[in-house]
Amino acid sequence: QVQLVESGGGLVQAGDSLRLSCAASGLTFSNYAMGWFRQAPGKEREFVARITRSNINTYYADSVKGRFTISRDNAKNTVFLQMNSLKPEDTALYYCAAAILYQRLSAGTPDYWGQGTQVTVSS
Repeated sequence: QVQLVESGGGLVQAGDSLRLSCAASGLTFSNYAMGWFRQAPGKEREFVARITRSNINTYYADSVKGRFTISRDNAKNTVFLQMNSLKPEDTALYYCAAAILYQRLSAGTPDYWGQGTQVTVSS
């Protein structure tokens, strides 16, 4: 079955960096657009970043633009989220997502979700 396993979360201070990873299995990774979403306590899940199958195009939420970078390694079936200049408002459970259609990531309705990795940023 398809599995998306996130890792790399943790507790950091404001201004620090973290790199999240999402290892995919059970699917042909290069056929899927990949994305990151997050959900803070008491809030709805929100889009963070997405990347096309070919690793050419990326798109970011305004709140993370210029600080976060999404990338992928199709040879290793892994997508990454480099997070720099972290802020307390970045605190959330971060989810990896996979979609055959790029638009499904835009709509927040991917084909598969990971279980999430917690990121906590202290002030």
